[in-house]
Amino acid sequence: MTGYRWSRKRWVPEPEPETSAFKALLGLFDLERLDRDLFLGDPGPGEGRLFGGLVAAQSVLAASLTVEEGHLHSLHSYFLRPGRHDSPLRYVVDQIRNGRTFTTRRVVAMQGGEAIFNLSCSFTRPEEGISHQDPMPEAPPPEGLEDWETVRTRIAGMNTRWRDEAIELRICDPTDFQPGVASQKPRMQWMRPRGEVPDDPRIHTALVVYASDRTLLSTAGRRHGLVPGRMHFASLDHSLWCHHPPRFDDWMLYVTHSPAAHAARGLIFGSMYRADGTHMTSVAQEGLIRRPR
Repeated sequence: MTGYRWSRKRWVPEPEPETSAFKALLGLFDLERLDRDLFLGDPGPGEGRLFGGLVAAQSVLAASLTVEEGHLHSLHSYFLRPGRHDSPLRYVVDQIRNGRTFTTRRVVAMQGGEAIFNLSCSFTRPEEGISHQDPMPEAPPPEGLEDWETVRTRIAGMNTRWRDEAIELRICDPTDFQPGVASQKPRMQWMRPRGEVPDDPRIHTALVVYASDRTLLSTAGRRHGLVPGRMHFASLDHSLWCHHPPRFDDWMLYVTHSPAAHAARGLIFGSMYRADGTHMTSVAQEGLIRRPR
């Protein structure tokens, strides 16, 4: 049956190749330049806390707009306060250094007169040198796997208020999230944008940064049988290293695991692989994870 797929004992329409949510996300990446190092960002409509990945992506975009040459190779950031949807964000860029190979920027995201996010990032020009990587883990192909939003909805009693329709995410093991069942296995999921990505390296980088904030805290929670919607969580910091220039216009495998947690803080590591097996990006995040009282 063309244009439909079998899901939960019924036929449902296949997602459109480009969703309005993805178009809206690209619109949020169009920052307004107020001055040489000052940018205005739209948080978009919504309720509750602003998704941290959006603030990080807009911060990287603001920094990249002050860089003439090179691609992002690393970032280190702290989430200071929850962002909101009711007022614009101001991004203040500090041009720390413009070097021959490496360019360094610092960005502070402000909302309502308060700093909510702090970012340090570095850009580099390509050069010849050593190159190696561990192989991409074995994973089933994304075709035929369940969409993450379908799995989230199926988890009994789960709060599905926040949904990301801009990025398609399919999990490799649908049994990962069983309430009360702990799992130490690395979590694997395929991701891709729900639309055509402009041929602009800055947009590809922003999308990778945006997507890198997905699924991390739930990876730590599942080691204790906690499932999304049944835990209180907040990202504390976020780091990312680009081993290859970011490119995100096809399926990407995101492998995450949590090696340690203590005092309600969980550490999560992640690796992003292109469909051809190239290890494109590494991620690290610590988050606050609390059981519901």
